[in-house]
Amino acid sequence: MEGNFVKEVQVKNMVCPRCVLAVEQSLQQLDIPFEKVVLGKVFFSQPIDENQLSQLEQAFGHLGFEILKSKEVQRIEGVKRLLLGLIQQADIPEGFNLTDFIKEHVPEDYSRISHLFSSTEGITIERYFIQLKLDKVKEWLFYEEMQLSEMAWKLGYSSVQHLSSQFKKHTGMTPSAYKKIKKGSAEGWK
Repeated sequence: MEGNFVKEVQVKNMVCPRCVLAVEQSLQQLDIPFEKVVLGKVFFSQPIDENQLSQLEQAFGHLGFEILKSKEVQRIEGVKRLLLGLIQQADIPEGFNLTDFIKEHVPEDYSRISHLFSSTEGITIERYFIQLKLDKVKEWLFYEEMQLSEMAWKLGYSSVQHLSSQFKKHTGMTPSAYKKIKKGSAEGWK
């Protein structure tokens, strides 16, 4: 923020291209000119004032998004977007080291960002990353996109057994049991 004007904002919970479209539509409906919208961020054509920012917060809130204000929260959301992008690529090599990956992409002391993440989110970065991977497995199981062995390979698991045991530990059921239950469910893969 510069004075009472904002040139860009970070937006929490933007995780897919449809989210970008929803944010763009909100900006157009509010007649707020913007340069571009990317996952997690809006760049304005010209600085907006507090009144416009308030209107955006309300509109985004209805969509399930939130404008981030504190630097700490913005850093955490940056780590989340980084990990989500990695999961969406689905090309995690076996032996992948999460700590080294974050150190390579986040220009900050890992132990500091790890502590900030845990205290803010109530979960470690590692557990968050596992949850993202398992959510991806749930999605693939629901849509029957690939075999479990391919899922394990794409997400960097050392074996199908490792993926299956982690899945069962976190969901309470095997991948095949999950697939059977969710396939007959009207609520989708989540």
